[in-house]
Amino acid sequence: MVRWRLFQVGLLGLAVLVVWMFYLNAVVRDGFDGQRFSIPARVYSEAQDLYAGAPVSADRVEILLDDLGYRSSSRVNQPGRYRRTGQTIEVHTRGFEFWDGAEPARRLLLDFSQGSVNRVSEPDGSAVLLARLDPLFIGQIYPGVSEDRILVSLETVPPTLVAGLIAVEDQHFLDHHGISIVGIARALWANVTSGSIEQGGSTLTQQLVKNLYLSPDQTLWRKANEALMALLLEAHYDKEAILETYLNEVYIGQQGRRSINGFGLGAQFFFGSPLPSLDIHQQAMLVGLIKGPSYYNPRRNPERAIQRRNVVLRVWREAGVISQADYEHATRQPLDVSAVPGQASYPAFMDLVRRQLAEGYRKEDLLAEGLTVFTTLNPLAQNSLEQRVPAKLAEIERQHGLQAGDLEAAAVVTRPSTGDVLALLGGRKPELAGFNRALDARRPVGSLMKPAVYLAALEQGYTLATPISDAEVTVTAEDGKLWQPRNYDKTSHGTPLLMDALVNSYNQATARLGMTVGLAEVFDVIDRLGVDERPPAVPSVMLGAHGLSPMQVAQYFQTIAGNGFYTPLNAIRAVVHPEDGVLQRYDLSVENRFRPEQVFLLQEALHEVTRQGTARSLRWRLPEHWWLAGKTGTTDDNRDAWFAGYSGDRQAVVWVGRDGNEPTPLTGSTGALPVWADIMQALNPVQERRGQPANVEWLPVNAQGAVVSERCDGARPVPFIKGTAPNGRSRCDAGADTQTEGEEDDSWWQRLFN
Repeated sequence: MVRWRLFQVGLLGLAVLVVWMFYLNAVVRDGFDGQRFSIPARVYSEAQDLYAGAPVSADRVEILLDDLGYRSSSRVNQPGRYRRTGQTIEVHTRGFEFWDGAEPARRLLLDFSQGSVNRVSEPDGSAVLLARLDPLFIGQIYPGVSEDRILVSLETVPPTLVAGLIAVEDQHFLDHHGISIVGIARALWANVTSGSIEQGGSTLTQQLVKNLYLSPDQTLWRKANEALMALLLEAHYDKEAILETYLNEVYIGQQGRRSINGFGLGAQFFFGSPLPSLDIHQQAMLVGLIKGPSYYNPRRNPERAIQRRNVVLRVWREAGVISQADYEHATRQPLDVSAVPGQASYPAFMDLVRRQLAEGYRKEDLLAEGLTVFTTLNPLAQNSLEQRVPAKLAEIERQHGLQAGDLEAAAVVTRPSTGDVLALLGGRKPELAGFNRALDARRPVGSLMKPAVYLAALEQGYTLATPISDAEVTVTAEDGKLWQPRNYDKTSHGTPLLMDALVNSYNQATARLGMTVGLAEVFDVIDRLGVDERPPAVPSVMLGAHGLSPMQVAQYFQTIAGNGFYTPLNAIRAVVHPEDGVLQRYDLSVENRFRPEQVFLLQEALHEVTRQGTARSLRWRLPEHWWLAGKTGTTDDNRDAWFAGYSGDRQAVVWVGRDGNEPTPLTGSTGALPVWADIMQALNPVQERRGQPANVEWLPVNAQGAVVSERCDGARPVPFIKGTAPNGRSRCDAGADTQTEGEEDDSWWQRLFN
């Protein structure tokens, strides 16, 4: 009877074991087949192009190399190393698989002169036309876990590391079927005699099972499941697949909340080099870290790390993985670790990338498909933004007697020719992922809206030399409310030329001009410039009563800086799938929305703003020979200070104010412009203006707008579209033909509501 009971219990136990094995088998297969790792989309910056004439200095390239985790070394003997001597940098690039092709790892000599690259060459002296540094890793999209890794294939891993890993962690890996009976017996005896779990006796396969499927709890139940699952794993998959997965899964370090997994990422994290390029002593250090990533951390505990590395090297020598000569050479080497690589944290820019990706990709694809996202972010520009803006805000607060931390700011930097967003700042504390003022703060833009009024006038036949009235203006709306804009200085300025009215930002002249041209025409220009929402059809919009975000302002001015060609602002270049290749390219999109010659005239007026107008302080804030164009903006009670402007290859928009919308003592000239100037100084952009349209001519005019001899006192050159200037030359004091404005009467504004 007892035997029968035991048989029944045994049979039931066997049935339970079989069912449990079926369950574990499903877990193993489902977890290992297809995608073994859920890898969030990895996001990279744009890469620095290296070519003769590239507008980047040796200092800035050195800063970029440090940010990328390259190590300054006396010997540039492996990828990720560089050496600077005066104005020459020798660098061994790491290479990278870009969306448009692979960039090989190679040694380069970079010679610099006067703030730009003078020559790029190989060590043998042969010229290199174009090379690229690897891009900066700037984060993951929707990281569901803190683990990070760079996947490597088994064939790209150094053979010494593979053989050495087996020699140290599991000598019988190639012979067993998932578990080691000898190892289990040894561990079991140690655990029984100690009364606790002291040893695991785990094979590489068991370690992998624990990392992939199980909790780290040291219990007999977990160890039993680990052994069963290891047997199942080896029954279904070959040694190569298991070993490759282990190489990508093993935990070897920590950086804040970021877990460093796999030898691919470990190589770059500790040595700044790709895994295939590591020397033997570096490979041994990575293998040694498996036993205790924190305890043997080479940066925190260098003495322990060297001891552990040398133990691994001794095992390798005894196992025949390396020779005696290799062992002696490797043990003499220093740890050779690089500085702690910076964790690029650009939450505002990443917010923009997420929003753009959300238009075409599901969240689950971004969480698990291992996509690579190449962005337009320029690390040097972004770092300049993050360093200069907070520092300048603090200085402005001291100058104006404001409490420290009282002001906030947002900024956008773009490339006018392509619409690339190079840098984005969502607040004065750029490391914080909170309210993104660059994208979401809708603040009245003040005089930044005025260029649309003047461009509408130029389209209607006005010239920069057309005299316009700056008399007081009163407009009665349909509801009986009066709109009475006044100049900032509360003074009327007679009959300035159209260009001077914009240069000095006269409110009354702008309002009168806009009403004469017609609100419909002004709002059409606003729309074509790229404002993606329709402002309310009220006259006050012409003076900036409507709120826009800094990003919207950047799009608006992008069309002006782009010579009338509308280019949507873009933060992404391409999205690449690890197996399917390029999924999407964000190619340049250009639409001609304005005649280039009319925009050229507007650009000239905006250039004069920086020389003679509300932004004239730029003449001493930045080198006087720089060609700049821009516009200040100030709202009622100085609640918002703006400056938007550009040079040859960089545009920047800056907003400064208080989150609570309280008044400040600042204007666009005293609040936003100093910040903008500091940003531009750090960016050191190309300063030349792009070409002049063929049908534009320059003629001297007097203060009344008449074309006169250049010998007349006060005559100044003004650009005209050919055929639009008054015919002939007038005497020096002659008035201009005012027919365009001479037929006005006091009821002109009534056309607003017709």
